[in-house]
Amino acid sequence: MTCIIALEHKGKVYIGGDSAAVSGYDIQVLTNPKVFKIRDFLIGYTTSFRMGQLLQYNLEVPENLCGDDDMRYLVTNFIPAVRDCMKNGGYIKIEKNQESGGYFLVGYHGKAYKVSDDFQITRTTNKFNAVGCGESYALGALAALNITNPEKAIIRALEIAGMFSNGVCPPYYVISI
Repeated sequence: MTCIIALEHKGKVYIGGDSAAVSGYDIQVLTNPKVFKIRDFLIGYTTSFRMGQLLQYNLEVPENLCGDDDMRYLVTNFIPAVRDCMKNGGYIKIEKNQESGGYFLVGYHGKAYKVSDDFQITRTTNKFNAVGCGESYALGALAALNITNPEKAIIRALEIAGMFSNGVCPPYYVISI
């Protein structure tokens, strides 16, 4: 289900997402966006609505005391806060002593990051990323688009993902920071 896109453009991050709620062959349109702001962060999620709700309403992000080293801060402070939030909310899965969560995108200080289900955090050189069942379509669309207007580019990439994935549908939302 879903397509979430993060795009860096001229020192800002834009995150967009669709509104699909999919279970098997069934699809419904949600009223609440899967993209939101928390203080200095943009977050867009897939995997689970419970995970997204925990991130949106329960995540308490510590202050950045790492200075300009954003990756260090995200790895040593942000991710542990995410793990605690998910544990306290009963969402963490533990198998063979390994914790797993879900996939989401984070915008922070003008950069776009991807958090994977094993809580690794990565950033790509092409300055955009996507998650969800429409991920490949969105990435292809973004690679092909001449991006002058990031909001329009994200909407167009979501539309293209929706053309080819039955788990992506409007309305589409884009936020920036």
